[in-house]
Amino acid sequence: MHPLRQTIDAVVPIDPGAMAQAREHQDRLTKPRGSLGVLEDVAVRLAGIAGACPPPLPTPVALAVFAADHGVHAQGVSPWPQEVTAQMVANFTAGGAVANAFAAQVGASLTVVDVGVASDLPPAPGLLSRKVAYGTADLSEGPAMTGEQAAEALAAGVRVAADLVASGNRCLVTGDMGIANTTASAALISVFTGRDAAAVTGRGTGVDDAMYHHKIDVVQRALRVNGLEGAVPEGPEAAVRALAAVGGLEHAAIAGFVLGAAAARVPVILDGVIAGSAALAAAAIAPDAIGYCVAGHRSAEPGHAVALAHLGLRPLVDLELRLGEGTGGLLAHPIVTAAARVMHDVATFDSAGVADKDA
Repeated sequence: MHPLRQTIDAVVPIDPGAMAQAREHQDRLTKPRGSLGVLEDVAVRLAGIAGACPPPLPTPVALAVFAADHGVHAQGVSPWPQEVTAQMVANFTAGGAVANAFAAQVGASLTVVDVGVASDLPPAPGLLSRKVAYGTADLSEGPAMTGEQAAEALAAGVRVAADLVASGNRCLVTGDMGIANTTASAALISVFTGRDAAAVTGRGTGVDDAMYHHKIDVVQRALRVNGLEGAVPEGPEAAVRALAAVGGLEHAAIAGFVLGAAAARVPVILDGVIAGSAALAAAAIAPDAIGYCVAGHRSAEPGHAVALAHLGLRPLVDLELRLGEGTGGLLAHPIVTAAARVMHDVATFDSAGVADKDA
């Protein structure tokens, strides 16, 4: 944990004073109080993150797609071959994925980070090599990672977040790519929420009934062999041990990415179930980090709703997405920006000469 201590120590609670000012400002705007619903809560959170009212607009925005492979793939938990991870990395760098299309739509930059793809990737524009290992070990037979590997992947995510903020970005979006990573996500969600594996395991990229039930069995076996049944991790060290035991390298990197965003006091929009499971780990490592998170959407994966409820986050979009890549987070970014823009552009009752109903 020592290399991460500086980042963890930099994660402070979001500013309650700025949030109170933002709530008061919302109530003075030329609209009925509370009429923007959840958008008002987003604006207040953004003010707390920045420590300023009105909060800065969350632009420019950067998506980081963390890519890695999983040893548990050998258990037959996905219908897709493991080679697809590397092939999709190439698709991202060539501009051909859904995430590329959505990033172009919202004006986001896209960086792909290799933290654990099981093959050597050729250099490509927009690709960062931060490889910790060539995939994880099989989590159903023992720890997926060593503690050192998990810490190194966490640190990689922290560095990516810090670099993106240093280059001028004022909002980050989580993305992922890794065949079989919903299996690791289910295991993490079960561990950090205490929920049964069957309640948090979904069909991922579209498994049939037989593979789905087998996937649940694999998650249950992973928790059993790693001694994680019925024991919710408490404290940073226990959280990292659990992350190493049943997480993926991209999960650890995304957790670090969340911590890095929080340390830099910029909002991070979470994507789907992989990001949700990683955010659980980040919150266990540094509880105040969750204040800097916005839930971009709710995935069709059942574990994602469980993770968001545990984190106390309300998703902004619910379109039954289950793609990953950061797609749901990108779709939510214009909503987050609109919430902040209201605070800048909408007149108050006093400035517009409009009578308040309570006047």
